[in-house]
Amino acid sequence: MTHPTPDQGRGDHAAPVIRLQSVQKSFALPNGEVFDAVQSLSLDIQQGDVFGLIGKSGAGKSTLLRLINLLERPDAGQVFVGGRDLTTLSRSELRDTRQNIGMIFQQFNLLQNATVFDNVAFPLKIHGRHSKAEIDARVRECLALVGLVEKIDTYPAQLSGGQKQRVAIARALAPRPQVLLCDEPTSALDSETTRSLLETLRDINQKIGVTIVIVTHELSVVEVLCRNVAILEKGRLVEQFAVDAAGAAERKTALGREIDELVRRREREARESRSAQSPAQFGAQELAYV
Repeated sequence: MTHPTPDQGRGDHAAPVIRLQSVQKSFALPNGEVFDAVQSLSLDIQQGDVFGLIGKSGAGKSTLLRLINLLERPDAGQVFVGGRDLTTLSRSELRDTRQNIGMIFQQFNLLQNATVFDNVAFPLKIHGRHSKAEIDARVRECLALVGLVEKIDTYPAQLSGGQKQRVAIARALAPRPQVLLCDEPTSALDSETTRSLLETLRDINQKIGVTIVIVTHELSVVEVLCRNVAILEKGRLVEQFAVDAAGAAERKTALGREIDELVRRREREARESRSAQSPAQFGAQELAYV
C-alpha cells in the first residue's frame, strides 16, 4: 500500500484524516415535526483506512457521509478533513477543499451527453488549472486504475451498470483526492458486478492509499472490503470495531454480531479449502518421484 506522506503523519498516533466532533443534523418534516438524522456524533477515520458506515434505513448513514464534505451542513459541531475545519471555510475555500474529497453515488450521476473521457475530465476542467495534456494524461491514468481505458470515447448509455460506476470512480479520483466517499455504490449492481467493483476499490486503496468511507446496507460489502466499521442507530454511533477482529469482543448490536459471523464463516471456508487442496497437492508431489 502507498504510505501517507510525512506531512500526513505516521503510525497509529497520526492525526485522523477525517474527524467529526459532536456533529448534529436535523430536518423539518412536511407534518411540522423535526427529524434528528445525526445526534451529537463524534468519529475519527485514519488516513488510508477503508471505513464502513452501516445501520438500518433512517439510521443517519448517508446524512453523516454528506456531512463529511458539507453537502449537508451540520447544525452544530465541527468537520475536519485533512486538518481543516470545513465548517469555517468560505464558499470558495470549501469549493477548493472539496477537490480533496471525491464522492461516488448510487446512481452514478454521469453526464449522459458526454463521453467517458469528458466525464472523467470534468472536475479537472472546471477549475481551469490544468493544461490539455495534463488532463489527457490524468484521465487515462484514472481509467487505467479502474480498467476502462478502452472505453475512453464511449458514452454512458453504451456502458453496463458496473462500467458506469467505474467511470464515476475514475472521475472522483481525477483531482487526486485524499478521501473517497461512497454512498451505496453497489446497491444498483448485481452480485457478480458488486464483487468486481469491490476488488477495484480495494485495489485503488492499496495502490494510491486513498481513504475510503463507504455507506452500505450490505453486510457482505463491509466484510469483504472494510477494515473498520461504525454502526449507527437513530443518528447515534452505537458501535465501532475492526472488521477482522471476529470474536475479539462481544458485540453490542445484532449487525455487529452478523458481521463477526460473516468473518468467521470466511475463515472456516478458507481453512476447509486449504485442507481440501492439501491431499491432492501431496499426491501430485508423490507422483513426481515415481
